[in-house]
Amino acid sequence: MTREKIKHRFNLAMLAVEALTNRGLRAEMSSQALSQLESIQEQKIEIKGNIRDQRQLLWCSIDNDDSMDLDQLTVCFNDEKEQIHILVAIADVDALVKKNSAIDEQARVNTTSVYTSARIFPMLPKKLSHGLTSLNPGVDRMALVCEMTFDAQGLLTNSDIYQSCVHNHSKLAYDSVSDWLEGSGPLPLVALNVPGITDQLQMQDALAQKLKKLRHLKGSLEFETFQPMAKFEGEELTSLVLQPHNRARQLIEEFMIAANGCTSRFLAAHQGASLRRVVRSPEKWMRIVDLAHRYGVTLPLAPDSKALEQFLADQHRKDPLSFPDLSLIVVKLMGRGEYIVERHDQQAIGHFGLAVKDYTHSTAPNRRYPDLITLRQIKAILNHEPSPYTLNELEDLALHCSRQEDAAQKVERQMRKSDAAMLLYSRVGQYFDGLITGVNEKGSWVRIFTPPAEGRLIGALPPIRVGQKVRVKLTSTNVEKGFIDFALTHE
Repeated sequence: MTREKIKHRFNLAMLAVEALTNRGLRAEMSSQALSQLESIQEQKIEIKGNIRDQRQLLWCSIDNDDSMDLDQLTVCFNDEKEQIHILVAIADVDALVKKNSAIDEQARVNTTSVYTSARIFPMLPKKLSHGLTSLNPGVDRMALVCEMTFDAQGLLTNSDIYQSCVHNHSKLAYDSVSDWLEGSGPLPLVALNVPGITDQLQMQDALAQKLKKLRHLKGSLEFETFQPMAKFEGEELTSLVLQPHNRARQLIEEFMIAANGCTSRFLAAHQGASLRRVVRSPEKWMRIVDLAHRYGVTLPLAPDSKALEQFLADQHRKDPLSFPDLSLIVVKLMGRGEYIVERHDQQAIGHFGLAVKDYTHSTAPNRRYPDLITLRQIKAILNHEPSPYTLNELEDLALHCSRQEDAAQKVERQMRKSDAAMLLYSRVGQYFDGLITGVNEKGSWVRIFTPPAEGRLIGALPPIRVGQKVRVKLTSTNVEKGFIDFALTHE
């Protein structure tokens, strides 16, 4: 690979295609799906029966700057009892993507959109996910609405799910909204031109902060992952930047967690089987206990999310620089999330990391297949129709979705490593400040600060410890494999 080509977006995109294929994922849309796509037209809006018309509400979307597949909108209002109602509108993807259609079969292969720096591999064709099934600004869309009522303390008092017609009045982005909420930047004109949107955002933010506090009191875990994003100027990769988990991201996260909980309870109340998103109580808890002990902290012998959350919060405060590395270790010891089938009469396994018992994925049907499954089940209940999925179908899909999501995440991690190797390709021989992030029988690793990247330490090493600041020299990179090698130096 020449130096000229290594700076080219095309090269990373080709590596991403290879990575998907090697993991059993599909990089291109099937000919059958593309053929069906040609016949799909704009959904006809019909407000009848139990379908509500809520287009007049000040719905807005908050997502990444470049997001085009808008899955949800939010809006809120107070009632006469001084309770606050939060409404989450979820795109009715099922209206145009029917079960067992060619496009549905395509979506079921990968079960998720795969995001890499040079190319996004959407679960659904862009004509749908970026257009006809996206809750884009300025257009009317059919949606499934989860309406939640909270008291002044942020406690959920009631919830309801129904079909509605909605209208996105303002497409907003996380970073700019967060800057405005924290007083460090202006709100974009696209929002300022919508009367009442500032009050909306302030009201939503206030409730989200209450919900976050209540979750953490219950033991919800707060992690900080190391996932640098590649930035391009045209075809050239120019930098890696860390994505902050800011206030606007927290706002959306809190409402999605709340909506996913209400959705799972809605399905259970109608005595059916459904997909749940679970993170089991850690089998490797004692290794987490040993890890905390190395920091001078004693955790209970039985899994305890509240105690673990306190340990993580304390370490984040004491050593924010090393916290992403501690987060990664704990995440690995906890085990990955998975999809399972739960019946209404079974005891819920729950989500250990979020400290909740009832949880599913329901708010991103353009991007995740389990959410589309849940959407179809809820619509069937609302329309007094039988479930579109048998118990055996759900069990097979749960296992398949878990496997494919794991494969997609491995592709994304692999490509982040290739991004870093490509950016550093021309800087072999240069020196960097870094932090030791891992020392074990498999090797030792270091994370450099600028640009944010991680690699392996080679050569004879003196005694080193995790968290130790070091000076290193970049010795080699391999873009195809995502390898970056450093050597310790006293320079």
